[in-house]
Amino acid sequence: MNIYDLWFASVRMSNKIKINIINRFSNIQEIYEKNIYDNNYIYSVKKNDKIYMELKKAWNTEKLQNLMEYCLKEGIKTVNFYEEDYPERLKNYDDSPPVLFYKGNIKNLNNNLNVALVGARDCSFYGENITSLISKEVSINNINVISGMARGIDSCAHRTSIESGGYTCGVLGSGVDVIYPSKNKKLYEDILQKGCVLSEFIPKTRPYAYNFPLRNRIISGLSDVIIIVEAGDKSGALITAGCALEQGKDVMAVPGSVFSSKSRGTNKLIRDGAHVFTCLQDLFQLLSLSYMNKNYKKEDILNDKEEKILKIIGQIPRNIDEICRITNIDIKQLYELLFELQLKNKIICLSGNYYVKIESSKSIMD
Repeated sequence: MNIYDLWFASVRMSNKIKINIINRFSNIQEIYEKNIYDNNYIYSVKKNDKIYMELKKAWNTEKLQNLMEYCLKEGIKTVNFYEEDYPERLKNYDDSPPVLFYKGNIKNLNNNLNVALVGARDCSFYGENITSLISKEVSINNINVISGMARGIDSCAHRTSIESGGYTCGVLGSGVDVIYPSKNKKLYEDILQKGCVLSEFIPKTRPYAYNFPLRNRIISGLSDVIIIVEAGDKSGALITAGCALEQGKDVMAVPGSVFSSKSRGTNKLIRDGAHVFTCLQDLFQLLSLSYMNKNYKKEDILNDKEEKILKIIGQIPRNIDEICRITNIDIKQLYELLFELQLKNKIICLSGNYYVKIESSKSIMD
């Protein structure tokens, strides 16, 4: 951390202008020295007078020194656009934060694939269970889990990743030192044991509503695939999906009941062309990876409902609607049971929500 990072992060101007300035210099200190200390304007005086004044106004030695002391006390670090640890994926966008504040280990964001899991704060058991299944499997396959540390789907994604020994990153809509919601204090601390929390906002910034759309574009920007688990018509997760599409990222949506208000947003995403998440193979294929199930063994004991489903699913593919009709199992619970059977290498999901039994001599990797 240095005082120049804090200064540039404090300048009140758009990230697009800041990135434009960054592209003209070799580091942030040079921006200060050539434009504030030497009074050498970036463009012409006439064109750049307002920009110059904003750069100059933000340089308050006492305030910046106090901010630096606070950051050091709280274990807050900075990484700027020029540095090696700055997330490479964010460098592709002209509105990327020139400086990020973070706590924990940020390096892993550049070392592995990143999958974002976001969705409803007031999620259902169905949404929570699917989030846990996805987060667990990607974590044990060394894929990072990115989310926004909100309650509901976000918290579930982070927590499961931690419990599975994975790396997870929480992107905040507040200062990196402001825990929101406050009841996530334990989760925040647990994330820092191995992962990181980060923010583009100056420390002590409150979680204002207008911060979260900005936060969402960082979640999508960091990620290789963005999965929307549950989302109502006006869910913030849909903003993340929109950001992802603008950034050219792959968006997956978990289908839900047409009667569920929590799935209206995800179902509309699917209607409009998002990738459908029906099984783990869908995700791993999108990541161009072979799915490696490291959690279950073939001899895992099946419960009564799983046995019932397995008797119906044979070597000829059966559609989920047919399975639901024959078993008379609620569709939400059926999705959960089918997920479990996939994880236990008993069945495989085909396109169009068709399922087929795996022969005993084969595994899900074949």
